[in-house]
Amino acid sequence: MARISLQHVSKSFGGEQGPWAVKDFCLEIEDGELIVFVGPSGCGKSTTLRMIAGLDEATSGAIVIGGRNVTGLPPKDRNVAMVFQNYALYPQKTVYDNMAFGLHVRGEDKQEIDRRVRAAAASLDLEALLDRKPRQLSGGQMQRVALGRALVRDPDVFLLDEPLSNLDAKLRVKMREEIATLHARLRATMIFVTHDQVEAMTLGDRIVIMRDGVIQQAGKPLELYDTPANTFVAGFIGSPEMNLIDGQLIDEGGRMAVRSGDLTISIPERTFTTNEGTVTLGIRPEHLVIADGSPFEMTVSLVEQIGAQTYLMGMIAGHRMRAVFDRRDGIRSGDKVPIAFPKERLHLFASASGATLRMSEADVKEYS
Repeated sequence: MARISLQHVSKSFGGEQGPWAVKDFCLEIEDGELIVFVGPSGCGKSTTLRMIAGLDEATSGAIVIGGRNVTGLPPKDRNVAMVFQNYALYPQKTVYDNMAFGLHVRGEDKQEIDRRVRAAAASLDLEALLDRKPRQLSGGQMQRVALGRALVRDPDVFLLDEPLSNLDAKLRVKMREEIATLHARLRATMIFVTHDQVEAMTLGDRIVIMRDGVIQQAGKPLELYDTPANTFVAGFIGSPEMNLIDGQLIDEGGRMAVRSGDLTISIPERTFTTNEGTVTLGIRPEHLVIADGSPFEMTVSLVEQIGAQTYLMGMIAGHRMRAVFDRRDGIRSGDKVPIAFPKERLHLFASASGATLRMSEADVKEYS
């Protein structure tokens, strides 16, 4: 397998003057990592993947795979395998022939082709399907064939472009587990593109969140969840998304607080820089707590029972918010529920830029 280095990679479909589909993309991917590119439609994640594959030419920057600068090489010379959203299987060929096709084109020995195809089929539970054609397969089976076709090539890098988006919810979970299991067994370098943050959180060793062609934050899944770099990441990662409240940073009797209309919430000391006036306070729905005696109440407008959890939507001091609790059967629309905002769960962002105001560990030590 191989390490990948993306060095100031940019892509414009309109020439050097833009507009830019991907801009100044820099990332180091370690050998054996499973990296997930995630973001809304049109953010540049699939374009970045296609540049790594060689299907789209980078406008500027360098792409290095396994120590080789492959920026100007055609796809066939990069030793990468791509799994597409629509499977891209040949309808007239059997599963066996679909998996073997790329090896035949490369002129591999027939016995070696047979060995590789049958080994990949065994690893993906496709042995009983080798004589079938794509029209005789389910969506999940076709996706496994597409994975098998990539697997037999023994590539340096696996590239997966939204491979689960055409599957139903239950099958997506199963295929997600199969991809994770395959990666754990192969320890292959994989890049997985999705718009689904649940897939990103459950699959990725690291996640790269993109917006408008620019990396917003890259890190381990829980790093992005716990310390989002900006309001976009805060709102994108987590389901339901983070509650965000615009307000003013004030000094309340020597303690810092955020005031927004009738809502005033104290923030923890030595956690955030406090030289901003207009700020955005954030807290995840699952971090709100029910606390008798709290000065805040949620007037519930909607209750959603999701098995082990209860989702609430309602108004707190004039602000619409969501809350998630362990299952509570007794709450109804119109109820008033006492809500507390744990200080250690608060996030603070600059309203103008959206950037986090959380101090780094070094800044906290210096401040202390």
